[in-house]
Amino acid sequence: MKEVIIVGSGLGGLSAALRLSSKGYKVKILEKNSTAGGRLNQIKEKGFTFDSGPSFMSMTYEFDNLFKECGVVNPIKLKALDPLYEVYFEGRQEPYRIWKDLDKLAGEFGDIEPDFKNKADKYLKRASEFFHDTEDKVVKSNFNGLADYFIKISRVPLKHLPFLRKKLWTLLSETFDSQVVKVIFSLVAFFLGSTPFKTPSIYSLLNYTEFIHNGYWRVEGGMYMIVEEILKILKNRGVEIIYNTEVSDYYDSEGSLKYFLDKKGNHWIADLYIVNADAASFRGMILNRKKYSGTRLDNMDWSLAPFTIYLGVKGKIKSMYHHNYFLGNDFIKYADKIFITSESPSNPYYYVNMPSYHDTECAPEGCENLFILCPVPDLRFKDHWNDREEFADRIIQDLSDRINFNLKDNLIVKKIMSPLEWESEYNLYKGSGLGLSHGMNQIGGFRPSNKDEEFSNLYYVGASTVPGTGLPMVLISSKLATERIIHEH
Repeated sequence: MKEVIIVGSGLGGLSAALRLSSKGYKVKILEKNSTAGGRLNQIKEKGFTFDSGPSFMSMTYEFDNLFKECGVVNPIKLKALDPLYEVYFEGRQEPYRIWKDLDKLAGEFGDIEPDFKNKADKYLKRASEFFHDTEDKVVKSNFNGLADYFIKISRVPLKHLPFLRKKLWTLLSETFDSQVVKVIFSLVAFFLGSTPFKTPSIYSLLNYTEFIHNGYWRVEGGMYMIVEEILKILKNRGVEIIYNTEVSDYYDSEGSLKYFLDKKGNHWIADLYIVNADAASFRGMILNRKKYSGTRLDNMDWSLAPFTIYLGVKGKIKSMYHHNYFLGNDFIKYADKIFITSESPSNPYYYVNMPSYHDTECAPEGCENLFILCPVPDLRFKDHWNDREEFADRIIQDLSDRINFNLKDNLIVKKIMSPLEWESEYNLYKGSGLGLSHGMNQIGGFRPSNKDEEFSNLYYVGASTVPGTGLPMVLISSKLATERIIHEH
């Protein structure tokens, strides 16, 4: 029985452990923190339970595939979201309610986008072709170098190639007239940790997944139930997780990794290794690869840094839905500067999740649970957060004004995580929340490989390797890595 050590217990590491343990490998996981899950984690305080990171998901069938392939029934209970979310614009009291049903959505946009339904149908038809023509050929495929990547991408219909260079905002501007509609459809770029002005238009396929293909879903009991259910299965299979153990060095010989060394001086030896830490920064900061030196890492394109606020609030908020976006009226100017400024945004755009809208267990009776996420510059551009309290209070006051509820006077819990905390807690490079972004030079075969360049027994899973960021992509990354391992070992 071959032994595997997995570094990191994020969703990529946990799902890889599940897949390999079902194939007879003996698996052990090393986790830096005292709890599993990585960014998919949980915060508990004074009777409130917060999901610390992801708050909803799409492509839920990837969980069905994971559990089916591992011989167990999917234990995760999901509920579809409809409406998907609401969008508040500055100066407009009522939000736009974003329905999956395009006829209902056309009603929302009736005054601002004539003939919306026909425009959206055409746009989403093209997006569906992007999705289905690339899913198996590119997204769910391993690449043995750039030559292999170009061979596989050449099988994608040539009609899609111009959309790789065209930006998402350009495609939206060619499709819709209303600035509001363009902004709402472009929000998917932020799921990739970028803006629609930098994201290739082929990622309009994410609009297809949200409206047509699978929609958005919440997990009953909170997103951390995903981690808890996988941990139960792993425990029954004898998979051991060693917590409070951070890998800091390694030893290799003759093209093979011999062991990892943790900060306490312990040696961790196995036949095979999987790293669920960031596939780019781990190569640079732990393995000391020149290709991933500090300077070169800084020159890569990284996704947004999260500034998150967790609020436990006394009283019920009647004016807000489960998932909400709060935006201003200067979207182009804001998005152009948000990732490269050295200052905190003066008029921040942010997302608010209120899970207590559906799940009464996450907050005491008569209370609400709020998770606020504001995308901010990573630590390459803004390297301090001395103004974290002031910035958080600015967001809280803005939200209070928009929903007509005094949050400050009703606070029971207030916890803030700036990019500094995200960096230190989860080893996120410069506080980047979603790893490497998805520009043309950082997708597919240009992304850090899930197979190490030097060590024949070292592999990678997670957001910064193939196929990319997001919960379903990370599940696919574990499948791709385990396929390599089973084939090669």
